[in-house]
Amino acid sequence: MTKILAIANQKGGVGKTTTSVNLAASLAAAERRVLLIDLDPQGNATTGSGINKGELSSTVYHVLLGSHALRDVRVSAKQGGYDVIPANRELAGAEIELVDEERREQRLREALQGLIEEYDYILIDCPPALSLLTLNGLVAAQSVMIPMQCEYYALEGLSDLVNTVKKVRANLNPVLEIEGLLRTMFDPRNALAQQVSEQLQRHFGDKVYSTVIPRNIRLAEAPSYGAPVLFYDRASKGALAYIALAGEFLQRREGVATPA
Repeated sequence: MTKILAIANQKGGVGKTTTSVNLAASLAAAERRVLLIDLDPQGNATTGSGINKGELSSTVYHVLLGSHALRDVRVSAKQGGYDVIPANRELAGAEIELVDEERREQRLREALQGLIEEYDYILIDCPPALSLLTLNGLVAAQSVMIPMQCEYYALEGLSDLVNTVKKVRANLNPVLEIEGLLRTMFDPRNALAQQVSEQLQRHFGDKVYSTVIPRNIRLAEAPSYGAPVLFYDRASKGALAYIALAGEFLQRREGVATPA
């Protein structure tokens, strides 16, 4: 059965898109059929997958407005072994254009129905805001992965996001749950990071992934080469961390850890 996972955090700069791209590549390397949907008008998951967003004639924007089917805008990642529903700046206008439309928060879920069985995992990279675009991602998904830095303000943002998930579950998507919390850009030498990490583990227990994504220059460099870090520097700490995350994710979902 296909698993649809939203990757969301309304706070920017927490490694959300980095996680979306590199988890997609790691799952694909583990021989899973993967689709990555870019719901962020910045289009960073698109460019990070090696796709020139300036050359696109159709994107997820057209899907949300109902003029195209998902399969009409689907492209393959140049490196990565997964498919992408791309985005560019045009998507920023979708929220305004959809505001008076019926079932506006259901657009992505409805569009997925004709494509869902072609994949094992569908990952949705949500924008860094609790917006209509993010709402579409949460309504379409079965669960949410929350990447976050271990810092003070991250805890406040996490509380807001958890409350949003509860509201979406109560009103729009009764199956939605928190898949897990992923600690990103982690520096074990930072005392505050250690303290916040411990608070997360005490409060959320096994919802916190044991895999921790470290600060790593290769993760920052890979998007400029249009490739997941797995294909840029497979031996880097960042690549190994996302391979480990994919293994832990598959262990939770399928009961078997399949290293990429």
